[in-house]
Amino acid sequence: MGRLVIVSNRVPDPRERNKPAGGLAVGLADALRGDQSTLWFGWSGRQVEADADPVPSLDTHGTVTYATIPLTPTQHRGYYQRFSNAILWPLCHYRLGLMDYARADWQQYLEVNRMFARVLAPLLKPDDIIWVHDYHLFPLAQALRELGVTAPIGFFLHIPFPPWSLFRALPPATALLDDMKAYDLIGVQTEEDAQNLWECLRVEGMTDPSRVVACPIGIDPVSFSEEARDAFEGPEVRRLRESLHDEPLIIGVDRLDYSKGLEERFHGYEKLLIRYPEHHRHVTYLQVAPVSRGEVEEYRLLRRQLDETIGRINGAFAAYDWTPIRYLTRPIARQTLAGFYRLADVALVTPLRDGMNLVAKEYVAAQNPDNPGALVLSHLAGAAPELDEALLVNPHDSDAIADALHLALTMKKEERKRRWNILNNEIRNTTAGSWARDFLKALNRTRKTSVG
Repeated sequence: MGRLVIVSNRVPDPRERNKPAGGLAVGLADALRGDQSTLWFGWSGRQVEADADPVPSLDTHGTVTYATIPLTPTQHRGYYQRFSNAILWPLCHYRLGLMDYARADWQQYLEVNRMFARVLAPLLKPDDIIWVHDYHLFPLAQALRELGVTAPIGFFLHIPFPPWSLFRALPPATALLDDMKAYDLIGVQTEEDAQNLWECLRVEGMTDPSRVVACPIGIDPVSFSEEARDAFEGPEVRRLRESLHDEPLIIGVDRLDYSKGLEERFHGYEKLLIRYPEHHRHVTYLQVAPVSRGEVEEYRLLRRQLDETIGRINGAFAAYDWTPIRYLTRPIARQTLAGFYRLADVALVTPLRDGMNLVAKEYVAAQNPDNPGALVLSHLAGAAPELDEALLVNPHDSDAIADALHLALTMKKEERKRRWNILNNEIRNTTAGSWARDFLKALNRTRKTSVG
């Protein structure tokens, strides 16, 4: 296989090693630890006024060259804020009521994808294999094909994909799906997502179901476990441990997003305190929820709503020496979070809909094998089919969350170890490295098939 070319909306800064990142950046960073020569292309995060296509900035670290470009404010608003995150994101998370469509945003989305293609094409080499990531770049393969690019192009969607009955609500659904047919291979997180996407593409005339595959992303569990052990002895974990006074800790870690079920999760914790008063003053719930997309109105409203809910719960149940919920909206370094996971007796991971959710896998990897914690997981998370020894709950059912939390907090060590061993084996079977290798091998086979 020749050089790997990764294309994503945002390219992480390789100099910011401890900066928290989403599932895409974490998964790819863990997958790129080998000796594969790689070009990673995408937006730098900067905005500049410009009248022409930008010139990419190149920065090489080891075997990876990062090629980044800025966007104009107009492009950022129409392509990123509006069409990607105010239209596609809610649609793919089954929230049609939050879609806010305008044709001008669709046109800006298409134009930015074409601009990506125009800037990327001169950087490509004959033996490259191209791997495009996520919903921001659905049309990119078609834009590259129109410029004469013949290399194998694969696509991986990190978020869920809805059925045709929902996706057809998008006005340009037909055009978007038609562009996606230019990919040689499309990967999604779960069999349900694969079935949904295939149903949509079949409507648009695709005839080969093998071009859509379920390929769940993983983490690097060995290195994350080592990070957790190291961080567990560090000053941040020590401060948190001392503040708990030997009482149990429940932890949740999510971007501040309506898909994560944070409001419903807080109601579930509230039900725990109402129905199981023996936990009063004997458990603390730490929710880390870094603010993202703060310029989008729905996210500003969500933050205000969560602030009010947490204030009401703490006001109703707190004692002078106990605060039921600790709530942080600033990011915490991934290594520090690894130590927090190892300390936590319970992880509460209850998205309303999620492509995968690597927090669940990170929590499992971080545990002490001799005394592991318990994982409470939404059955609507993409990780649920793999992690079925977690305590699975419906995130809309606050009583079910309360019951699962009570069971997790009172579970015997033998049962926790039995469940953890099964979960740990699962996350070691499907890692970030195996995910990337399996997908790229399948994508490379499309080159051989087309040549043959």
